[in-house]
Amino acid sequence: MSIFGKLFGSSAKSGKGPTAQEAIQKLRETEEILTKKQEFLEKKIEHELMTAKKNGTKNKRVALQALKRKKRYETQLTQIDGTLSTIEFQREALENANTNTEVLKNMGFAADAMKAAHQHMDINKVDDLMADITEQQDVAREISEAISRPIGFGEDFDEDELLAELEDLEQEELDQNLLNVNAEDMPLPSVPSTSLPSRPGMKKEEDDDDMADLEAWAAN
Repeated sequence: MSIFGKLFGSSAKSGKGPTAQEAIQKLRETEEILTKKQEFLEKKIEHELMTAKKNGTKNKRVALQALKRKKRYETQLTQIDGTLSTIEFQREALENANTNTEVLKNMGFAADAMKAAHQHMDINKVDDLMADITEQQDVAREISEAISRPIGFGEDFDEDELLAELEDLEQEELDQNLLNVNAEDMPLPSVPSTSLPSRPGMKKEEDDDDMADLEAWAAN
């Protein structure tokens, strides 16, 4: 049985190629086997190296045999590294191909569904429907404007006359404010602080009274 027969089993015998999923699974199993083989060889290399160091001065023949075995193990390890790289590349390629297949399959399903959804649609009927919708929207807007338009008699006023009247009122209020400000800021006339002069003859009457008081005191 060939290596592919071992990897892919009865599918190769029957002549029917494996699916992408089957091939990916087999490659992952092979990667796992080779990885374990790597770990085994690395331990063997380490063991042979320790044997060579231990017998380097005591038994050179044993040391040389250990180094030869170490070289063989290293060669096998290098081959396994290359094989793993090839398998990893092939597995990634299969995974990408499988992904692309699924994507294309789903896109095909979506295309079929879209075709089925559109098979009962006529582009001319769609255009007519959109035209009807636009027309009805215009009608609805006109109706709204008509309803919101104010209705009444005697409400047609000249806007220029109203503006002129408003300006007169504003000017009148401004003039009144200016008069109030001027009245508050105008100072009152000052009142003299000195007393007013006495009336004529008042000084003489006071002197006569004082003289009478003095004569009455002397007589007593």
